[in-house]
Amino acid sequence: MTSALVVIDMQQGFLDRYWGPTTNHPQCEDNVARLIAHWSAQGDPLVVVRHDSVHPGSPLHPATPGNALMDAVAAVDADLLVTKTVNSAFYGEPDLEAWLRGAAISRLVLCGIQTNMCVETTARMGGNLGFDVVVALDATRTFDLAGPDGTVTPAEALMAATATNLHGGGFATIATTADLTGQTA
Repeated sequence: MTSALVVIDMQQGFLDRYWGPTTNHPQCEDNVARLIAHWSAQGDPLVVVRHDSVHPGSPLHPATPGNALMDAVAAVDADLLVTKTVNSAFYGEPDLEAWLRGAAISRLVLCGIQTNMCVETTARMGGNLGFDVVVALDATRTFDLAGPDGTVTPAEALMAATATNLHGGGFATIATTADLTGQTA
């Protein structure tokens, strides 16, 4: 079965302090690069997703340098580039679901930023649409996040909750980069 690697929002703007002082998994970028290299060597499909924020103050707004893809991703000759303005890659242009079905791809491996936002939302939707979804958890990262009462949940806890939600809810299988590439770092 052919698997598409879907690289979500690996953009320069996520290096900005706009997102908060704490992020986790600094090895995310290296693991994404390892997945890309593996997928490219296998000749399997590679999808790159870019978030084009509609908010002018966002580092991901198309008019800012932060909208650019990180170097390892920008250098890739992707089979498809999806641009979106919301969390799910399935609500982008061109239509990701239609492209995947047209290419007879039923398995998606997701990686990128943010674990508990765009990666999790895309995984949930992919699972709901009937795709076999795998999330390379160590090839994702996120940031501390304040709740409605101001309590800050650490990035590590958000990542753990995402893994639990996706696994426990039957939306996705959680894996590591080594699981998917057969290589250790």
